[in-house]
Amino acid sequence: MSSSRSVRKLEVVSPVPADIDIANSVEPFHISEIAKDLNLSPNHYDLYGKYKAKVLLSVLDELESSDNGYYVVVGGITPTPLGEGKSTTTVGLCQALGAYLDRKVVTCLRQPSQGPTFGIKGGAAGGGYSQVIPMDEFNLHLTGDIHAITAANNLLAAAIDTRIFHESTQSDKALFNRLCPPNKEGKRKFSDIMFRRLKKLGITETQPEDLTPEEVKKFARLDIDPNSITWRRVMDVNDRFLRKITVGQGPEEKGMVRETGFDISVASEIMAVLALTTSLADMRERLGKMVIGNSKAGEPITADDLGVGGALTVLMKDAINPTLMQTLEGTPVLVHAGPFANIAHGNSSIVADKIALKLVGPQGFVVTEAGFGADIGTEKFMNIKCRYSDLRPQCAVIVATIRALKMHGGGPEVVAGKPLDHAYLNENVPLVEAGCVNLARHIINTKAYGVNVVVAVNKFSTDTEAEMNAVMNAAMAAGAFNAVICTHHAHGGKGAVDLGVAVQRACASGNQQLKYLYPLDISIKEKIEAIAKSYGASGVEYTEQAEKQIEMYTKQGFSGLPICMAKTQYSFSHNAAEKGAPGGFILPIRDVRASIGAGFIYPLVGTMSTMPGLPTRPCFYEIDLDTATGKVIGLS
Repeated sequence: MSSSRSVRKLEVVSPVPADIDIANSVEPFHISEIAKDLNLSPNHYDLYGKYKAKVLLSVLDELESSDNGYYVVVGGITPTPLGEGKSTTTVGLCQALGAYLDRKVVTCLRQPSQGPTFGIKGGAAGGGYSQVIPMDEFNLHLTGDIHAITAANNLLAAAIDTRIFHESTQSDKALFNRLCPPNKEGKRKFSDIMFRRLKKLGITETQPEDLTPEEVKKFARLDIDPNSITWRRVMDVNDRFLRKITVGQGPEEKGMVRETGFDISVASEIMAVLALTTSLADMRERLGKMVIGNSKAGEPITADDLGVGGALTVLMKDAINPTLMQTLEGTPVLVHAGPFANIAHGNSSIVADKIALKLVGPQGFVVTEAGFGADIGTEKFMNIKCRYSDLRPQCAVIVATIRALKMHGGGPEVVAGKPLDHAYLNENVPLVEAGCVNLARHIINTKAYGVNVVVAVNKFSTDTEAEMNAVMNAAMAAGAFNAVICTHHAHGGKGAVDLGVAVQRACASGNQQLKYLYPLDISIKEKIEAIAKSYGASGVEYTEQAEKQIEMYTKQGFSGLPICMAKTQYSFSHNAAEKGAPGGFILPIRDVRASIGAGFIYPLVGTMSTMPGLPTRPCFYEIDLDTATGKVIGLS
């Protein structure tokens, strides 16, 4: 057992109580104690209450010459709608490494959206005896990063509609004069951000009065095509009635009516920028490069063209610092960014991982989670996140459950909110073995990146020894480095010690070299087809709209970006009902869009909702405040 004073021994009980009850039963250490264990001094972080702190990016500069620790990513098999416990496994593994195996460890997790917390899924702090605490703070406002993203996103949305409005009512000269008003001495000047647009247009003059009438028009009139606008407003609530709205209906807006909609805040490109940025300067550039639509001439219009890139950075300046928290057993956690795992890349931030790798040192471990199944989350971790971070993982964990494998073997449909069929509660080894084709494909795909794969079988109380043995045998036959049974939900870190040992061995065995699935210098279509092949597809078909978008992005010079497939998480294919390891199908690409600031092209496979709705009985029915103690109750 580690002698660190921030390790806490859990008193586990059976049956496992509700997540919030476990979280509320533990008094967290003051966050300064967790920081001290990582050799962070008070000038390295800003406190947000007693149990949270923002770690400052200056830590990276101070530790630049220090060696990194081992880097581990946790993915999963294709999940059921109930989830297979990736977050819980990530936390349990770190509790095992830190509290039982005496290793320096940091868990890096995404910040959850409040939409699912109050909607259908509940929170995302792990579960049982493997959780991040305080779990109510983790699942709700945290340190305000998502609110900052919401404010920045909506400022840009307001700037777009306002610019179209003002351009429609003014001459070129009047527009230019208002953009460059005279100062007290009567002299006009460009603001600093305007020089970005001037450079883009190839205009070298530095004084407003030196521009020709043609240059005045080019500079002042963005001429945004309203039909090309891809930027939508956001809020961090599941609200289906905001999916399609009209704006500009007020009498003051002179009939500037436009159809648009809201996305959930974590679907904003600004969230993806936060997750993929590597420094404050890099974030400023990415925010400025975000493309909101095109001019009527087909030129991409950016946030910097609108003059708002600097203001967005100001709104995001604190959000770039990761939030330090702790697990139930006192091991440190960095919570940062929470991009959607389908239309975005579904991974926590690069800066949190980089800081953590320096803090744990060469014998320590950083464990991060990739959203959804490994075909989505781990693929994007490798081909997008690792490309921008230049970091190399040594080990990939794939979380599997007997429940999900039975579903992939042909078991009845699993529906959230409905009782499980008896097939999932009673031994059925052939059903499990049939479903292991899904696990095998995930292992083969993940191994192809040049990392060792450890399979973590997340054990439920109804699973039998014969079923678990079938999974472990199938995992080893498919090429896994190791496969282990985990009971961290019921026992905390103690239940993931075998997993911790296997991960240590996997990291220490040899010098793994990361191999990407595709190079960046091939065409957009070739990259899409390389990913489709990994799903088991025999080909790809594109709609006319998708073809048009690919041609446009190629012409605009964006074809060198990585690909972020927007696909259902419930199947390797585009059809969520296709379980197991389907093959020979044609993958349909309905549309292709781009997050230029974040740095990826995202093809849409089928219809992707970017604003979830609430079910008939949302999670908020259970959530309340104990007014006597001030504690939150009913969070799951």
